[in-house]
Amino acid sequence: MRYDRTVHLDADFPTTVAAVREALAAQGFGILTEIDVTATLKAKLGHGMEDYLILGACNPPLARQALDADRTVGLLLPCNVVVRTDGDRTAVQALDPGVMVTLTGLPALQPVAEEATRRLDAALSTLQTTG
Repeated sequence: MRYDRTVHLDADFPTTVAAVREALAAQGFGILTEIDVTATLKAKLGHGMEDYLILGACNPPLARQALDADRTVGLLLPCNVVVRTDGDRTAVQALDPGVMVTLTGLPALQPVAEEATRRLDAALSTLQTTG
């Protein structure tokens, strides 16, 4: 089962991160959390790896709808978006919101997942056309 929605860009990592932030904001997502995996693994384990950033994106109206349907769905929030160096390109990956429905089996989450998917796909599509 695929659980990601992925695009690759020819832009460098910092340019892509900035573009992802803008694309998500244009679709109503704010960034609640940011994890610099590269820096964390280097500091904690002395492990070097490619640029890898996890952005915890949240669209408040959609989050509220999901939480109203099932309080436990907070375990799947916020929507994680990964920006990472992938060879000579940069990958942008978002967790497929449909996973909420698949994992919970709750039909009430279907419209929320569909709207979140529409918005994430719109953001990713913008990146593809400008990257």
